[in-house]
Amino acid sequence: MVAPAPARKIIHVDMDAFYASVEQRDDPALRGRPVVVAWRGPRSVVCAASYEARAFGVRSAMPALRAGRLCPQAVFVPPDFGRYRAVSQQVRAILLRHTPIVEPLSLDEAYLDVTRPLQVLPSATAIAEAIRAEIRAETGLTASAGVAPNKFLAKIASDWNKPDGLLVIRPAQALAFLSPLAVTRLPGVGRVMERKLAALGITRVGELRAWGRRGLELRFGRWGTRLYELSLGLDDSPVCGDRPSLQISAEDTFATDLPLEALAEPIARLAEKVWRAYRHDPDRLARTVVLKLKTSQFRTLTRSHTGTPPRNVRELAERAAALRARVPLPASARYRLVGVGLSGFMDGDRAQAELFDAAAPPA
Repeated sequence: MVAPAPARKIIHVDMDAFYASVEQRDDPALRGRPVVVAWRGPRSVVCAASYEARAFGVRSAMPALRAGRLCPQAVFVPPDFGRYRAVSQQVRAILLRHTPIVEPLSLDEAYLDVTRPLQVLPSATAIAEAIRAEIRAETGLTASAGVAPNKFLAKIASDWNKPDGLLVIRPAQALAFLSPLAVTRLPGVGRVMERKLAALGITRVGELRAWGRRGLELRFGRWGTRLYELSLGLDDSPVCGDRPSLQISAEDTFATDLPLEALAEPIARLAEKVWRAYRHDPDRLARTVVLKLKTSQFRTLTRSHTGTPPRNVRELAERAAALRARVPLPASARYRLVGVGLSGFMDGDRAQAELFDAAAPPA
C-alpha cells in the first residue's frame, strides 16, 4: 500500500514596500519620511510608496501627480531597477537555502514549497521565521510571510500582519479564517464580480460558501465551482520552481503623444532591450512577436504575429514595426505608449524539428 503524500507546506514571502525600503535603507535622510518611487511628471505613475506615504493614501500604480496632491511633503525618488534586481537576487539566494522549489512572482515576492526542506527545522513556521531573520540580517530589509497548506491561503496570510509580520493558517483553521473575509480577497474577484455577488447578497466568503457548489455553478458555470473551492480554502496549484518566462517585453511612455508613423525609432530601441534579455537563454526560441500600443485616450491595443523565430534584433524590430499596419485606428490617432515583446516560447530542439518538417518536401 502506497503511503499518502504529506500535506503541503507553502510559504509566501513578500518584501515590505520593497523599492521604497531599498531607497530608505541606502539613504538615511529618507528614513521615516514619505517616499514615493516615481519619476515626477504628468505621465508618471507610482512604482512604490513607503508606509509613511501610504498613510496619506498613496498607492502603487497611482498617477504621480495625484500622489503629490495627496502627500505634498512626499520625497519623489526615481526608480533604480538595477539596484532592486540585485537585492532581489540576494533574497532569492536566501530562499533557495531552504528549498529548491521557489516560484518568484516579481522582484519582491515568491512562493516556496517547504514540504521537504533542505534544512532541518522543526516546522514551516520555523522556516519562515529563519528566512525573515536572514533577510533582515543580510539585506537590512524586512519581509512579511504567510504559512499555509496552499498558495492561495499563504498569499492572504503574508498580507495580514504587514509590515514585518507572519501569519500561519493551519488546515483546521482555514474555514473559520476565511468566513468573515470580503469576497474581494479571493483571487479573480474584481470589481465586476464583486458587484454581481453583491446583487445576490454575497459580500463575505462565508456567505459565498453558503450558496453551495451547485448554486454557484448554476449562476457562474465553471467559475462558480472555482469560487466554491476557494471559499473552502482549497487550491491544488503547485509551486512551480524555475518557471520559464512566458513573455519577454519592454515598453516606453512618451513625453508627448506620437502618431503611428513616428513609432519606428522607439520600436527599434525597445527591440534592442528585448533582444538582449532574449539572448540570455539561447535554448528557448520565441515564435510570436508582439506590439502593444496605448492611445492618448488610454485605449490599449495589442497585435501579434506568429511564425519562425526572429534571427536577429533587426528582424525583431522590423516585424514589430510591420504590425502597425494592423492597427485599425485613423491616422489622426496619437499614442502615449509603445511596447515590444516576444512570446510563444519553445525549446530549440522542438523549434528546429518544426522548421525541418515545414521545409521538407512532401513524400
